[in-house]
Amino acid sequence: MMTENYKILAEYIKDMSSETPDVQTYLFVKDNISKYQLNIDINSRALKNKLIETNTTLKFEDKEANEKKSHFEIVYATIVQVNEKIKEKDELEKIILCDIQNKIYPNLEKAFLNLLHNSGFPGIKFEKKIDFNKLYNEKFN
Repeated sequence: MMTENYKILAEYIKDMSSETPDVQTYLFVKDNISKYQLNIDINSRALKNKLIETNTTLKFEDKEANEKKSHFEIVYATIVQVNEKIKEKDELEKIILCDIQNKIYPNLEKAFLNLLHNSGFPGIKFEKKIDFNKLYNEKFN
């Protein structure tokens, strides 16, 4: 029996990339990475049998027009079975954009930080926690 409105059946890293083209770029980025910003994008698609695949993409990027920049990105997939009682579109969207994200985010953040640390940027921390409920409310109100 599903007490919650959904059940996560699987979560995995679908795609991950870290690009720093050369030493000059690395040294430049090391000095400027505090200006890099975390961006998030969530999309989902229906699979059969009431399953939904959500892809959560995190990018850590330089918003300024520097020629020297690194690129860091991770796409995290979650396969979810939604309770059949959920019929309303907005209920489903809240599950996908809030509930699931809140659940998977600690794993996703850890994987992404490991990528950054292993890419030669050991001091990185994400100061701001992403507030998925707030993002959701901003999107729909």
